[in-house]
Amino acid sequence: MIKRVRVVSCLALWALLPPLAGAGEAACATAHPEATAACIEILEVGGNAVDAAVAASAALAVVEPTGSGLGGGGFWLVHRTAENHNLFVDGRETAPLAARPEQYLDADGTPLPERSLTGALAAGIPGEPAALVHLAERYGRLPLARSLAPSVRLAAAGFVVDADLAEAFETHWPRFSEGAKATFAIDGRAPRKGERLLQPDLARLLTALGVEGHDAFYSGPFAQRLVEGVRAAGGHWQMADLRHYAVRERVPLEFHFRDARVVSSPPPSAGGIALAQIFGQLEALGVALPLDDAGRHLLVESMRRAYRDRAAWLGDPDQVFVPQQQLTAHVTTRRMAAGINRDRATPSADLEPAVPSPEGNNTTHLSVLDAEGNRVAATLSINIPFGAAMVVPGTGILLNDELDDFAMSTTASNVYGLIGSRPNLIAPGKRPLSSMTPTFVESPRGLLILGTPGGSRIITMVALGILEWLGGGDVEAVVSAGRFHHQYLPDVVQVEPQGLDAAQQEALTARGHALKPVGRRYGDMQAVSVDAAGVRAASDPRGIGLAQVLQVP
Repeated sequence: MIKRVRVVSCLALWALLPPLAGAGEAACATAHPEATAACIEILEVGGNAVDAAVAASAALAVVEPTGSGLGGGGFWLVHRTAENHNLFVDGRETAPLAARPEQYLDADGTPLPERSLTGALAAGIPGEPAALVHLAERYGRLPLARSLAPSVRLAAAGFVVDADLAEAFETHWPRFSEGAKATFAIDGRAPRKGERLLQPDLARLLTALGVEGHDAFYSGPFAQRLVEGVRAAGGHWQMADLRHYAVRERVPLEFHFRDARVVSSPPPSAGGIALAQIFGQLEALGVALPLDDAGRHLLVESMRRAYRDRAAWLGDPDQVFVPQQQLTAHVTTRRMAAGINRDRATPSADLEPAVPSPEGNNTTHLSVLDAEGNRVAATLSINIPFGAAMVVPGTGILLNDELDDFAMSTTASNVYGLIGSRPNLIAPGKRPLSSMTPTFVESPRGLLILGTPGGSRIITMVALGILEWLGGGDVEAVVSAGRFHHQYLPDVVQVEPQGLDAAQQEALTARGHALKPVGRRYGDMQAVSVDAAGVRAASDPRGIGLAQVLQVP
């Protein structure tokens, strides 16, 4: 029996976290009860956190087509206890080799959003199938086919459509290609709440992926069908696009905030760098936790400056130079903090200019911890709800519209007449910039595993979750805390309903901030924590997800 201890030093924590997490408890938190059930099933039969994350990722591809799928991609942040090692698996989509900016512009050089949001031109080369194979083969304990078994059952036998998914189908049905309608239709129409949705084509693909691995998706008859279907619909995919797709393993970005270590996403995610800049500024400013009115003002100002740098510097590190060390250095964050007025908001127009890129907001997240202390935080996406709303007949997969995450032009201007973001300009084989931010936080209190969907708001949601945890909140408070957001442009503080109370809003307004209410609550955070009280897990009350702790013999 491993004795639980309260760790009193930051350095001691790193060594003691695996035993802390290994006292017979494991946990899963995902955005859908069926995905959590798949995760728990794999843990119960002896799978590790990676196997469970593969199972949950694939299950979400079946039951949450609004947020992710085998036609999309994602990031998996992994901690392996035996080696005390963190790694980052980049399964982000890539632009086709034939992609060119002019394909998405009119004759005047103005971007045409419809081309990058719906249909064949919008789709990047999917990365999730390759990532699931990579994770299972390199870091899993079970055969891939076993980890995919729950998702095969869900696709073949069907699952019950919930109210939110039914509403999303109804809203987006006019966008759907004929192949997409044929894949999801029940009695010739969009699925309704309470109906059972079967996806036999997807079941066959998942089965093949479990048996054949990478080749089931990226070569052979299935790949040929995908390419021919995309080209017939006006896209530019080639067999070489699928053959050349490769998962990238990257070094996670790590930084310290006081006595906590944060492990997060490196480029092509903007998340880790932006978090490092936000928390570096807060540390330089001596912000107290829990946040008070002055602290919220300083947090908004830190967000503003981090998002300015996101727009100016970040892109695919395989194709553009990203000055990560310079952007996250203490000298940089102290200089950023020095420009903050403690009493008044700084207009974004007064900062050195940059232009943020658009980004979809439908994504998903899962957090997993096994009884040995291995852990995974994974954020997955197909971009806007249902991605490109296109299914090549017979494939069963919704294609993503992640090419909309690129900047399509360096001449299209914002309201200040400034050019677009060159580091994130679309190019053949390039990965688009993302805000997906799966994250671990290790502190004397214990461990937090978290992440969320939410487009450009992901980073600020994760920052608020970390601050809630470090300020003494439990994991339920982390996922349910009110949310507010600033992203440099537009120069407003976006506030969800009940995100700030009247007095807190008045305090920000008095300091010169313009507040913009967001019509509905946003995000769907999934988190697992370990502290002296044990292992706990929580799913965001804004969604339908389920968090579960498993007692392991």
